[in-house]
Amino acid sequence: MALKPLIGVTACVKQIGLHPYHISGDKYLRAVSVAALGLPVVIPSLGDLTDIEDLLAQLDGLLLTGSPSNVEPFHYQGPASAPGTDHDPARDATTLPLLRAAIAAGVPVLGVCRGFQEMNVAFGGSLHQKVHELPGMLDHREADSPELAVQYAPAHGVTVQPGGVFEALELPPVFQVNSIHSQGIDRLAPGLRSEAVAPDGLIEAISVEHSPGFAVGVQWHPEWQVLSNPPYLSIFQAFGDACRRRAALRRTR
Repeated sequence: MALKPLIGVTACVKQIGLHPYHISGDKYLRAVSVAALGLPVVIPSLGDLTDIEDLLAQLDGLLLTGSPSNVEPFHYQGPASAPGTDHDPARDATTLPLLRAAIAAGVPVLGVCRGFQEMNVAFGGSLHQKVHELPGMLDHREADSPELAVQYAPAHGVTVQPGGVFEALELPPVFQVNSIHSQGIDRLAPGLRSEAVAPDGLIEAISVEHSPGFAVGVQWHPEWQVLSNPPYLSIFQAFGDACRRRAALRRTR
């Protein structure tokens, strides 16, 4: 029986009581297990203590998770965040260099929400901090409800752009996604391409052009109830297939 691909899942740093913890959401770990059919391992956000080359030599894939925190705007020469904005500098210090190195090494990458934004920032793009305050743009934040089923319900359609990864995966030309974010792509980074857009034109999915491996990011949360949503599942399955191909190559070296 073939071994499952080892898929790293990024972590946030959260203070619980008197101690900081490195945590990753259950829904991401479960999606790696049941949809990508991989073995998830949590990558701590240790910044300079992370030996990126050694880490990537042992991974078959990398999932960059969503988070309540935002990328600190100095990473993309943006204005200071509004008071009270949640940041995670240890995660930034870990994921941004890790992303660049992973894609250069051909490690399959899937970025979700904050992870999608990290991909754009890592390659020189910028972010809108409050999309809902921009003229003509939708309010992409979650519904004001304590019910997760309401927060993660389909919120708007996305239109697949021709000639890219999503078209090759035979995703529907338009499909519905959830929407749980206030930030979004402002300037698309060089070397990235738009894979899908919202009705207001906001870029909702990206891929890395000329990447040696699978490298896709999405602004929504495909990990949510992934097995019951065919487009979400297709994305995770494509990611898992790419991870298995890398695992096969890595284990024959």
